[in-house]
Amino acid sequence: MSQQQTKNCITLRGSAQIICEYLKFAINSVLFQRGLYPPETFKAEQQYGITLLITENDQIKSFLSNLLSQSEEWIVNKKVSKLSLVIINVANKEVLECWDFNVQYEEGDIELSKEKKETVGSKDLKKIQQEIRDVMLQVAATISYLPFLDCRCTFDVLIHAKTDCDIPEKWAEAEPIAIANAQNVKLKTFSTSLHNMETVVSYKLVD
Repeated sequence: MSQQQTKNCITLRGSAQIICEYLKFAINSVLFQRGLYPPETFKAEQQYGITLLITENDQIKSFLSNLLSQSEEWIVNKKVSKLSLVIINVANKEVLECWDFNVQYEEGDIELSKEKKETVGSKDLKKIQQEIRDVMLQVAATISYLPFLDCRCTFDVLIHAKTDCDIPEKWAEAEPIAIANAQNVKLKTFSTSLHNMETVVSYKLVD
């Protein structure tokens, strides 16, 4: 009985928060390392045992905060299948790169869930953070061999959600995106035991 009581317990909400925190750092890392904004507009933060960079641009911070708080609610309710960070050529609106963050839903700890009367996971938080750190290091390594972005670029984030979601005001439905002559790289996955996150980057091969 005492062994059961010492088990870790991650709720659906807690797991969704871990997923969205990863998304915040992953998106910021891509924005910084792909040079979409000047390096001096980012600050260093310690997270997952490594140094990561976060934007200090108020517009981007507000955009990501609204996006991820809404995503958290939808992930808790199993309504999101993936988020896509899209990098676009400002001049001709061509999509040059897409980072897909695929969310898969897991059962968690079935026995502990029965006891708690809600769906929970029991994976050790340190283990989850180690897995996320490995993914973040891989994001940085992958960026180093992606094609150079030699044009002015902007970005958007698309949420792939179920059709019964209430879309917030000022949000718009997006068209499916396609990259011509695309190359794909699949990164490591991590799991909270309630959610599994797979990261895949697609980019346009330069002629």
